[in-house]
Amino acid sequence: MKLKNVVAVSGHPGLMTLVSSRNNGLILKDPVTGKSSFFSVRTHQFTPLETVGIYTMKDTVDLKDIFQTMLDKMSDLPPVSVKSSGPELMAYFANILPDYDKDRVYPGDVKKVIKWFNNLNDMGFLTAKEEDEEE
Repeated sequence: MKLKNVVAVSGHPGLMTLVSSRNNGLILKDPVTGKSSFFSVRTHQFTPLETVGIYTMKDTVDLKDIFQTMLDKMSDLPPVSVKSSGPELMAYFANILPDYDKDRVYPGDVKKVIKWFNNLNDMGFLTAKEEDEEE
């Protein structure tokens, strides 16, 4: 899984990959179109996907581990649609991460995880091996 340079940007749909950083923002590339753009820190917030975690009853679980579980269960339990109802989303997520914190994980969070999973899987980010896990 290659989540190291994948970034979610506030106010921008989809995920971007990091090209370079500056003092006043980031240069990000859209993996679909290949177009690079500058995003200012004054107008956007950046969330690297490798730092995202989901609350459980004991601690947090990295998004990479959740994506791996989703990949492993994909043949038996394909992801539900992001347009599904809240109870359907939460029932699916309970199969993926049974001990998630029901008070702090909302249907909107699950929608975002499923949407990110589908996008990254379609682009081939989830099936590729990480080059150097030590770096």
